[in-house]
Amino acid sequence: MTPPVPIVRADALPPVTSHVPTTSHWGAYSVRPDTDGRLDIRPHPADPAPSPLLGNIDGALRHATRVRRPAVRRGWLETGPGPSRARGREPFVEVGWDEALDLVAAELARVRDEHGPQAVFGGSYGWASAGRFHHAQSQLHRFLSQLGGYTASRNSYSLGTSLVLLPHLLGRAGTEAVLRAASSWPTLAQHTELIVAFGGIPAKNVYVTPGGVTRHRTPGHLAGLASAGTHIALISPLRADLPEGLDSTWYPVVPATDTALMLGLAHTLLTEGLHDRAFLDRCTTGFDTFARYLDGRKDGTAKCADWAARICGIDADDIRRLARRMAASRTLVTVTWSLQRIQHGEQPVWAGLALAAMLGQIGLPGGGFGHGYGSMGDVGDHGPQLRLPYLPQGPNPVDEFIPCARIADMLLHPGGSYDYDGERRTYPDIRLVHWAGGNPFHHHQDLGRLRRAFARPETIVVHEPHWTATARHADIVLPTTTTLEREDFGGGRRDTHLIAMHRAVDPVGEARDDYAILAGIAARLGFGERFTEGRTPRQWLEHLYGEWREELSSATSADVPGFEEFWAAGEYELPSGPSDFTLFEDFRGDPDAFPLDTPSGRIEITSAAIAALGLTDCPGHPAWLEPDEWPGASAAERHPLLLIANQPATRLHSQYDMGAHSMASKVAGREPVELHPDDAAARGIRDGDVVRIFNDRGAVLAGARIGDGLRPGVLRLPTGAWFDPAPDGDGDVPLCVHGNPNALTADVPSSRLSQGCTGQHALVQAEKYEGQAPAVTVRRPPLLQDGASVARHAPRPQEPRQAIPINPTTPINPTTPITATNADHRDRPETS
Repeated sequence: MTPPVPIVRADALPPVTSHVPTTSHWGAYSVRPDTDGRLDIRPHPADPAPSPLLGNIDGALRHATRVRRPAVRRGWLETGPGPSRARGREPFVEVGWDEALDLVAAELARVRDEHGPQAVFGGSYGWASAGRFHHAQSQLHRFLSQLGGYTASRNSYSLGTSLVLLPHLLGRAGTEAVLRAASSWPTLAQHTELIVAFGGIPAKNVYVTPGGVTRHRTPGHLAGLASAGTHIALISPLRADLPEGLDSTWYPVVPATDTALMLGLAHTLLTEGLHDRAFLDRCTTGFDTFARYLDGRKDGTAKCADWAARICGIDADDIRRLARRMAASRTLVTVTWSLQRIQHGEQPVWAGLALAAMLGQIGLPGGGFGHGYGSMGDVGDHGPQLRLPYLPQGPNPVDEFIPCARIADMLLHPGGSYDYDGERRTYPDIRLVHWAGGNPFHHHQDLGRLRRAFARPETIVVHEPHWTATARHADIVLPTTTTLEREDFGGGRRDTHLIAMHRAVDPVGEARDDYAILAGIAARLGFGERFTEGRTPRQWLEHLYGEWREELSSATSADVPGFEEFWAAGEYELPSGPSDFTLFEDFRGDPDAFPLDTPSGRIEITSAAIAALGLTDCPGHPAWLEPDEWPGASAAERHPLLLIANQPATRLHSQYDMGAHSMASKVAGREPVELHPDDAAARGIRDGDVVRIFNDRGAVLAGARIGDGLRPGVLRLPTGAWFDPAPDGDGDVPLCVHGNPNALTADVPSSRLSQGCTGQHALVQAEKYEGQAPAVTVRRPPLLQDGASVARHAPRPQEPRQAIPINPTTPINPTTPITATNADHRDRPETS
């Protein structure tokens, strides 16, 4: 018999009387619960710029939206599995853990056995916990691999376009270098004279890195650029995309036209002989083809500064002057991740790389190309680049996958075909979605369409600490613990520390760790021992740390402490790496000795591989391709404003939207939308008004903030407000009363090459909302009923099943169910 995984009870560990260490995606901190139940949060003492997102933690822990008991959608419980448009509209029935785990196990077995494991979508996207062991995505994928496999997702919403494009241009290793080993901030401060920042360098994003940031050094490095006299050309419709206090010139470009501006700059370099022909011949391939496009020999249209000015809204003389200054300075061309989150998002990244190559400064200290400065806290950071402990997931026996931003297409069109990176693929027929970590009703576009897609599977299982929109659209919701309610260790990419994440509080309600939940399901399906390997969570931490310690000690000769010493200290400062380094320095020095892993071994300004695909939406070299939604499109006649749905400053994605820091930013209880004074005046909108923003896909209500820090004709509505559709609205064209911009964005791919997310922009109209605005309800739980009074559907008789083992020689042994009861805190008031 497999021993059950213990559920940590309130009396199993001593009460916390002092601050204990932990970490988050936005930084390390220590916490102590006060006698009144609130949390005293203290940033890590070594952090020079702690994240303001720490202010969300206290109010979220015991918020009214915590899922306190397992819950099943009433219609699913009464009638059984099947497609249903009632998801998100019906009450939930609270049940005991035994019943909930029995239901999930039976459904997983049924779908796997009747339809094959590829009919299960392992929808964990990540971003749940910064912990290395209690990483929801790793836990779920490990479990589903042992179940027999699952359909996976690939790439990310943040970077899905670039992750497909850049390997064609720079190779796999070159792509990894651009994203993880960009030229360091100290190197830029010492050598860079001019930064041309397409999309800016938004300071709000640098507080976040997957796994955590112990020392937030980027704000200080940005101040260092000011001290060094580095000039920054801000190319963005939003002035706030660059911090105050820097020597800068703002070019308020028309949204979605950065590529046209880049081409105008490149044309000036070409026609005035300012490009570095020797570098292009030695380190790139395909420039002549690109040059024929620039000067108009290919299509009869020269991509000159005057041509670019008519598209991008920047004066032609300013374009020419900027190009000349770039050629005369040590220049870094950097492109934020946001620019590739649009239709044809490959083009600004590709054109930015080509522009940097024409300057001939790639591989020189302070010059060259960057992608993501200001998009994530570790881009340009110089912390150590070490592999940290991780939970092994094992191989997935199913090789089926989708690009992550195509989930609605997959659910709505099983058997449909699509292009992806040179392949012709087919969407699987998904019968069950199992989601742990992440919130697709934040990340995904066209939420009315996503609601229709979520109506199609037979069963949706969601692990969640809070009643997010994803949980509300599930059939079975399993309450999970948060970081503060369990033990783990965490650290981010290029983080300076591995942090011991101590348990600080008891689990709220009956919440359990994902590990305990999945172990209970695995036990019912006959592979509990293989999933747990007989270890408790603490034993897993000791085991993973021990393996990592041995590996790190052998590789670096570092004196890595044992687990008990590390745990008692609360952290281990990792061996430091160099602070000054330059991207592609070796390659530039000798491209024959240090070639890129591209077909040519060089930077591919023109890619023969992409050209051979014959894609009209992604040709073989950088090009201006007019998107469906931009101010110059015909659709702008009806919806003349361009909405920018950028990352929020007050939370990570949608996490802790109910926290105090996030709530303080709300206007009229809704997400704020920023309007230019001219656009507001034309519509009779005043600061603080409730604004209705709409197009043919949906509508949202937001609170008006009026300012001149954005280009006229542009609205800024950050992502992450919890989706709150009005109950009396049309489900296909929802009204989100809370201001989630993805009720408005289009669910179309960047191109047939990448199938990347395009959620950054949408054409809309706006008006002052007249009358009494519908109340925001998403900060309360859905209607919950007692399971004792609800009839259950009669399950079909089934033969006993066994899971398909990864290793056929591994015995599959049943085990006893896991049962436990934790203290129930439903009497706690809402504290946000």
